[in-house]
Amino acid sequence: MSLVRSLIAATLPAHAFSGTPLQIAEQLAALLASTAVERDQRGGTPYEQRQAIRDSGLLKLLIPPALGGLGGSWAELYQIIRILARADSSLAQVFAFQFLMLASIRLYGSDAQWKALWRETAQDNLWWGNALNPLDNRTVATPTVSGYRFSGQKSFCSGGRDSDRLIVSAIEEGTGRFLVAAVPTTRAGITLKDDWDNIGQRQTDSGSADFQSLEVAEHELLMLPGPFSSPFSGLRSLVAQLIFTNIYLGLTEGALAEAVIYTRSSTRVWSGSLASEVQQDPYILLHYGEFFASLEASRVLADRAADLLDAAWQQQLALTDAQRGELAIAVFAAKANITRAGLDITSRMFEVAGARATTARLRLDRYWRNLRVYTLHDPIDFKLKDLGDWLLNGQYPKPSFYS
Repeated sequence: MSLVRSLIAATLPAHAFSGTPLQIAEQLAALLASTAVERDQRGGTPYEQRQAIRDSGLLKLLIPPALGGLGGSWAELYQIIRILARADSSLAQVFAFQFLMLASIRLYGSDAQWKALWRETAQDNLWWGNALNPLDNRTVATPTVSGYRFSGQKSFCSGGRDSDRLIVSAIEEGTGRFLVAAVPTTRAGITLKDDWDNIGQRQTDSGSADFQSLEVAEHELLMLPGPFSSPFSGLRSLVAQLIFTNIYLGLTEGALAEAVIYTRSSTRVWSGSLASEVQQDPYILLHYGEFFASLEASRVLADRAADLLDAAWQQQLALTDAQRGELAIAVFAAKANITRAGLDITSRMFEVAGARATTARLRLDRYWRNLRVYTLHDPIDFKLKDLGDWLLNGQYPKPSFYS
């Protein structure tokens, strides 16, 4: 832990949680919700809330008990991500990326590597940040006697600034090979910039990073077997896509819940309505019916995909291309459905809440802003194209960092 991190941690309150992981997630969500509006306006790094997530013990949910973890499933994790996203989609994203990084270690590293790093994560309650951006190839790895020296820039490094470890990527000089490594966040040569100031997901710390002669030892490379070495290693992108799906879903559930509360308490009957009270207005009932139907379909698709991921994960290296392909179809269908449903609901929720719900004090627009920013990171058109290719031509999505 860095000196800065130690000083910050010493000033933060300790948070007590109890119960099952799902019960703890609900307690944590309530804590996050209490300051979500103010923190959305402020942006920056939410140190206290991130410390609360550390205190919850949930950072080791997926790690097996034999390695010191809680032994949770992917289906359970996605439920927790959804619970947190209802309250705060920024913190849900940073929390979820902990497990995308752990999945990267498991899928790309050797048995000795992933077991050691997972055990260390559980033992020391480590938080992993992301500096693996396959679309940003500005970081170059130059071979050295003991490994590599990484130099360059990287964008969209979500969760990096308050992390203990980073997953980083670089392009090998001369060969163009894509390298992935696990390193301490505090190592010399890493500068994480506080330059994330987008309209949504404002506390994900998704700013940029500079690497200046970052020394990476050979044993820190996650290249045995490495990316896309098998259908099993190709699960990383599907883990990520289902993370997106459940954050979108939880975010939209949170928006709809707030809309219902506001409609019941504050929305007025329109002058042209024949209803005596707003809860009997036929158009408001119609819109809520549409919202519920689309969101319920999204829940069913997301839960089915999570169950399929658990089954695929258990297959390990026995996983076939066809099994991986079937999972990809299920994940993409779920993601496409909630992307459209979520953008619709977070925009049209004001039609059932009314003009007064647009007051800046409530910041109800944060749901749409968060979803709009997040969905643009991975355009849904390409997932729909993949689904069309499967339906028309019987072609599974080709494994990549996004498919």
